[in-house]
Amino acid sequence: MSAKKAGFHCSDCGHFAPRWMGRCAGCGQWNTYVEEIINTGPDKLRFGGAGERPVPVTEVSATEEERRSTGMPELDRVLGGGLVPGSLVLLGGDPGIGKSTLLLQVAGAVSAAGQRVLYVSGEESTRQIRMRAERLGALNPELYLYAETDLDVVKEQVGKVSPELMVTDSIQTMYGPDLSSSPGSVSQVRECTARLMRLAKECSISVFVVGHVTKEGMIAGPRVMEHMVDVVLYFEGERHQSFRILRGVKNRYGSTNEIGIFEMSGAGLREVPNPSSFFLMDYAVRDAAGSAVVPTMEGTRPLLVEVQALVSPTSLGVPRRMTTGVDHNRVALIMAVLEKRLGLMLGNCDAYVNVVGGVRIDEPAVDLGIAMALASSFRERVIDGQTVVVGELGLTGEIRPVAAVEKRLHEAARLGFRRCVIPGRKDRPVDDGLTAGLTIMEASTLAEAFDLIFS
Repeated sequence: MSAKKAGFHCSDCGHFAPRWMGRCAGCGQWNTYVEEIINTGPDKLRFGGAGERPVPVTEVSATEEERRSTGMPELDRVLGGGLVPGSLVLLGGDPGIGKSTLLLQVAGAVSAAGQRVLYVSGEESTRQIRMRAERLGALNPELYLYAETDLDVVKEQVGKVSPELMVTDSIQTMYGPDLSSSPGSVSQVRECTARLMRLAKECSISVFVVGHVTKEGMIAGPRVMEHMVDVVLYFEGERHQSFRILRGVKNRYGSTNEIGIFEMSGAGLREVPNPSSFFLMDYAVRDAAGSAVVPTMEGTRPLLVEVQALVSPTSLGVPRRMTTGVDHNRVALIMAVLEKRLGLMLGNCDAYVNVVGGVRIDEPAVDLGIAMALASSFRERVIDGQTVVVGELGLTGEIRPVAAVEKRLHEAARLGFRRCVIPGRKDRPVDDGLTAGLTIMEASTLAEAFDLIFS
């Protein structure tokens, strides 16, 4: 038997304290400590067997991990090529964003391929899940539904069903009966995650876990949960918009730079294989100042998005600066460079910058596009609709090179654009076979780019 003692855990970061404190010593938040009974003693979770011994790294098998397709190429892209047996994947997102819909579609696709799937729900009844599965076209005899929150009982059913894939919706509803705390508490979430990890490794099954998010947008529960799992995915998007973005923030089996794009429809989530045309579907019919198209990179995928800017005189003492989809401080820096290097007096103007479609861009390669959109709105001069702009902007007004120029240009040429302003290449040739029909114009400074675009 293991001994038990009282302790306090922070509900935000999971920091442990032997006594209650007003402010968390880990994350600095106030009134976040929750009293719980924790186990201390010999009861420990182990992944290795009793006969395991340390081995030299040269004797470890170097075979590649087997991957199983989820039936959704966009999800496979984010996972690094598919699901790895024995992996634990944590999926987080806002309420109603489509987490359960996505995983039920995955369960339906995997079961349709002949693999057995166990869908465990602690929030819905099997009848509710069946109704949604019928709407999504996921009715397959290899898909097993089970409504249960006791993790020990779930483990018994895993031994009986022997699935290749298991979905747990959600981790905040699961509990271990040997713990005295309530489901969703810090200790329960951490312990249940550890037990699911052990179950995945021992049975060599892939496990999806749904995690709720806090009002700050972080996965609820201790941050140690994110460190324990193999893959952490965030499902992002605005509820009033139809598209969703699946972003990987941790992946032990692949890159975290990839994203998957989906569109929510009445029949579930639909993959968007050509996101650039999806985000630019209305750009060709728009003829207004303050708009520029920039080619950005999301992992290995080039993505063309529209950046809009609105600059107008203000009657307030302090002008307003508002951004959506780009960093607020980065836009303020770009406006300062425009004032200093081009003489655009933006200090007495309100400025609003928005990335169309709700995409979030954090790479500096879009600096030149933001600058040209601001200049276009300020001067009331329309940027040619067949032009794309890419480049990082320096404080002295120089335009710095960016990575993956050929991929960006190829995507622009494929979508029918005719001109592209890029940084000076410095003897770095671009494959003309990939950019047929695209006129490439180089600019080394902000002033040169301004003349090329508005001449």
